[in-house]
Amino acid sequence: MSHDISDRPASPVSETPMLRMAGLHKSYTVGANRLHVLKGIDLLVNRGELVAIMGASGSGKSTLLNVVGLLDNYDAGEYFLDGRLMKDLSETRAAEFRGRMLGFVFQSFNLIGFKTAAENVAMPLYYQGVTRSERNRRAAEYLEQVGLTDWAGHLPRELSGGQQQRVAIARALITRPKVILADEPTGALDSQTSLEVMELLRRINRTGVTMLIVTHERDIARLTDRVIRLRDGRIESDGRVHPAPEEDPRRDLAWEERG
Repeated sequence: MSHDISDRPASPVSETPMLRMAGLHKSYTVGANRLHVLKGIDLLVNRGELVAIMGASGSGKSTLLNVVGLLDNYDAGEYFLDGRLMKDLSETRAAEFRGRMLGFVFQSFNLIGFKTAAENVAMPLYYQGVTRSERNRRAAEYLEQVGLTDWAGHLPRELSGGQQQRVAIARALITRPKVILADEPTGALDSQTSLEVMELLRRINRTGVTMLIVTHERDIARLTDRVIRLRDGRIESDGRVHPAPEEDPRRDLAWEERG
């Protein structure tokens, strides 16, 4: 069955939140000191939202993404993922939720250098016990979706930065997650390639996948539906994105009105 990210109809944003945090705190021990990073985060993200998370270095952006992605536990408060309380999970249980619910895209791509694009994309299915033939079939399907069919047999070093990030996005999609978490996905790319990657992420979002993007780039944030700004471990602002008055709505990647 094909899963064309350009043709699938958009899913409406649901009233039921995909992510919900209430009074969430997270601290780390650094030497003899205790570093309080997240200080009472209250957050709702609905199904199908495309959300940017911004803030200065040290504001808690990556820590928040790590907690959402079940890569780190939290100390106090509550975090619900798709209506389920995520609290004190074992690594095995957290890995089960990550494999079933979450896809990850990183600034540095995190591709395995000695494996081809197709092998990198298929890797998450290997850990789920999917057969080789099915892994190969789905890897080819998702590489086609990101426009890299002709590059399936190439190693990462033979790909441009933008192509490597597309491979990483295909890898994140192959498990058909409900949420994509992207940590500075355009940080290592030039401006034009960044816009192309964002357009791909927007197309994926329009199929109903909830998406959180950590970024420091305003041009990237303005292509999302909503921007959450962190400051010193707290949410400083949380608002909808509005197009600039002078913006030409006909240009590539122009703001799309959402009713």
